[in-house]
Formats: sequence, structure tokens, C-alpha cells
Amino acid sequence: MAVNVIAIDGPAASGKSTIAGLVAERLGVPYINTGNMYRAVTFYAIQQGLNLAACSEEKLSPVLEHIKLDYVKAASGQYEIKLNGEFPGAEIRSPEVVSLVSLVAALPNVRTWLIDKQREFARLGRIVMEGRDIGTVIFPDAQYKFFLTATPEERARRRLAQDGEAPDGATVESVAKAIAERDLLDSTRKTAPLKKADDAILIDTSGMSIEQVIEHILRYIK
Repeated sequence: MAVNVIAIDGPAASGKSTIAGLVAERLGVPYINTGNMYRAVTFYAIQQGLNLAACSEEKLSPVLEHIKLDYVKAASGQYEIKLNGEFPGAEIRSPEVVSLVSLVAALPNVRTWLIDKQREFARLGRIVMEGRDIGTVIFPDAQYKFFLTATPEERARRRLAQDGEAPDGATVESVAKAIAERDLLDSTRKTAPLKKADDAILIDTSGMSIEQVIEHILRYIK
């Protein structure tokens, strides 16, 4: 029996976070951003003074022992990530965190640690969960699976338009290069690489408005 999950996967800056949040809002169900869970781990590791440019499973293991992550309904009515009892908010999306999170996410022990936590959210009932391996690893039996993508240039423009996510002085070219490097890391890592599930619906959002993408997804679900 399929798990009551709407899985939305895709590479960095493909628009999946925006789309997943709005689809969940339209359906009145919780939205779980798994990317924020990896960002939260990265953010906490930075706070502990770890050199993540040379991170390893051995260095991250003690950090994982002191992290508590959850998604809870905030005052806004939306589900937001909590790190050790506090809402980190935009801090987990700083340029420093964004530049290092793929290195942390590539570590097998980090992914294994988070897989169990992500699967626990099925207890909430129908959910929209977004990430890079939801339809392939976390919930391979999800009821609905979508894979969002866009051209590198379009994704770079979107990243630049997101306040605080690109370093000062960044250009479309420099951001597109960084995104391509992130794609390579995500798609070639040994544990849960980024890839489209065989039964996922592919949506190229280049040239599409947010509303068009949402309606496209909702047509399948409804």
C-alpha cells in the first residue's frame, strides 16, 4: 500500500521548496523540507567550530549525538524546523551554510541518521515532503512522486533572487557554476544520490510560473 506522501524531489534551486510549500498549503497538509534538516545539521556543526571543508563521518558523529530535530507547527500555522528546541529560521540558509551543506549531506552517517527522522513524519498523515531522495530512498512507495528541474541559468537567477542565499557580488554565471558543482556532488555521492525515481513525474519548470507548476501537480493529485 502506498504511503500517504507527496514526494517532490529535484536539484538545488529548481523551485521545489516554493512549490512544495504552496502545494501543501493548498491541500491543507504539513510541508516537510528535508533540505532544511541538512542545513540545520550543517549550521549546528559550524556553531561547534568544525572545519566542514574537510569534514568526515568521524568528525560529524559526536555532533549528531547532540542534535534534536523536529518539525512543529509554529505560530504562523506552518510547520517549521526546530533545532534543539529553537527555531533557527533564516540562519540555516546563510551563504556559508549553503556553500557547505552538500559536503555534510554526502556523509553516509548523516544521511542514515536523518532517514529515520524523515520517515517518522509519516505519522502526521498526508504530508508533502521535499528533498533530493524522497521518492527513491525515504518513501519509495510514496503515493505521488514529482521531480522538478530547470535550466542552470534559470536556477541561478532564482538563487540570486532569494535574499541571503548567494554571496555578495555573485553573478548568474558564478551561481550557475556553484549549482553545477552541487549537482555533481549530489548525483555522484555513494549514499542516496540525487536522481529521478522511475515512476516520478518530471516537470521542467523553466518558463513556467509558480501557479502553472502548482496546478500541474494538483491535477495529478486531485
